[in-house]
Amino acid sequence: MRLEPITWERLADTLADRLLDLRTADGSPWPRVAVDGAPAGGTGELARRVSDALRLRGRSSLVVATEGFLRPASLRLEYGRQDVEAYYSGWFDTGALWREVLGPLDPGGTGRVLPDLWDPAADRATRSPYVRLPPGGVLLLHGPLLLGHWFPFDLTVHVRLSPGALRRRTPEDERWTLPAFERYETETDPAAVADVVVRADDPRHPAWSGGDAPDS
Repeated sequence: MRLEPITWERLADTLADRLLDLRTADGSPWPRVAVDGAPAGGTGELARRVSDALRLRGRSSLVVATEGFLRPASLRLEYGRQDVEAYYSGWFDTGALWREVLGPLDPGGTGRVLPDLWDPAADRATRSPYVRLPPGGVLLLHGPLLLGHWFPFDLTVHVRLSPGALRRRTPEDERWTLPAFERYETETDPAAVADVVVRADDPRHPAWSGGDAPDS
């Protein structure tokens, strides 16, 4: 895959421009975008940059983090605090993401999205109010291990880190999760299935797949 140097600002502007003309695969009035990658890749920052760029273009958007949809600690940590299998397949409440975030944006949906469900620090429900995304508004869902769940994304962006960069940029107390990302690379191959790939080994000098990325 050929990658081209780009700045984060220009990347956000380019993605926002692409989203203005994006036609959803199922006719939904709400484009749904995944910004996928390990926490060390800064997916949330990229999603916020794209959201800001959309706002400047007069388009509504909603940034949702998968960390707001973690399962309760009693389920998440049932097999210990550093169980790789549980992290890979059981930490994130994909059912709640379908029900509260993606389902309301189906064709004929209400557009009424819950921005987060669970506070992992307090280990209780956030009780956040629902947000109504107007037709044409863009969902920017960011977090790790997003691809491979059959979520109905209309554009997928994968923030890629080499194994060495991922290890360097992951805090020491979170490095136990690294085998989960190795498995994700093997089983899902996110760089091959994503519409857009962003290499972020050096956060000061990102590169991306540019115009070579296929349209959704």
